[in-house]
Amino acid sequence: MTASEPTILATCGGLVEGDWDDSAYGPLLFEAIRLARVPERRPPRVLHVNTAGGDQRSVEGAELAAARAVGVEAAHLRFFPRRNVPSLRDAVLGADVVWVSGGSVVNLLAVWRAHGLDDVLRAAWEAGVVLAGGSAGALCWHAGGVTQSHGPRPAVVADGLGFAAGSLGVHTDSDPERSPVFRAAVAAGALPDGVELDEGVGIVLRGRSASLVEAVTDHDGGRAVRVLRAPGTPTGVRTEALPVRRLPTTPPPQPGWHPTWTPSPDPVDEETA
Repeated sequence: MTASEPTILATCGGLVEGDWDDSAYGPLLFEAIRLARVPERRPPRVLHVNTAGGDQRSVEGAELAAARAVGVEAAHLRFFPRRNVPSLRDAVLGADVVWVSGGSVVNLLAVWRAHGLDDVLRAAWEAGVVLAGGSAGALCWHAGGVTQSHGPRPAVVADGLGFAAGSLGVHTDSDPERSPVFRAAVAAGALPDGVELDEGVGIVLRGRSASLVEAVTDHDGGRAVRVLRAPGTPTGVRTEALPVRRLPTTPPPQPGWHPTWTPSPDPVDEETA
């Protein structure tokens, strides 16, 4: 647990297509590890959580293979058919990064709360474990957003964990039905002000207030848009395009660990050092 303050990376991405294996760690996963500021003396510890997808073993296998390929020490926390660890607290607080994959955010929230994982995750976040993930694994940290958990039509979910007080819209470019529902919910006050993300884009939130620090992307042209309630306007919202930083495709090498990854220093710390 090495992040200097509570940190969340909420994304529409994570694993990417691999060259040798089916999947590989992508720039957004590497960015989560960088944010954790893992000491060079040991490999990063990433805890993968696939509750939203029903803990499918095929997904676990792809994640473990991708982790091994880049020298990451990976483990899984599962709840189906039963919990696989005796202590949720030990499993979660022993990680540098908790990466939550996509699926049904409604199911995810119900299962986590039934097991008390929501409280454990808050304690880990406050202690410096980086909380991250894609799609449902990004929505869950927010007050709410738009989901397809109830069927193919996008619907509002307003009972997220609330570590971040705002809302989140995901898959804006790949699923054009989501944005109108998200913006209408913000306009009506059903969701608080929030951010919409294209595929391959993420936002970094820092501090106990989960303040937005920056948006990042794994490809050129990825967009993040702030959506603010604006009564009296034609749509009821005002939008602002956020600057988006392009992440490197391949992290630079580090001797003694693995030739495709190095935990680069935190730029915020460099400025204040």
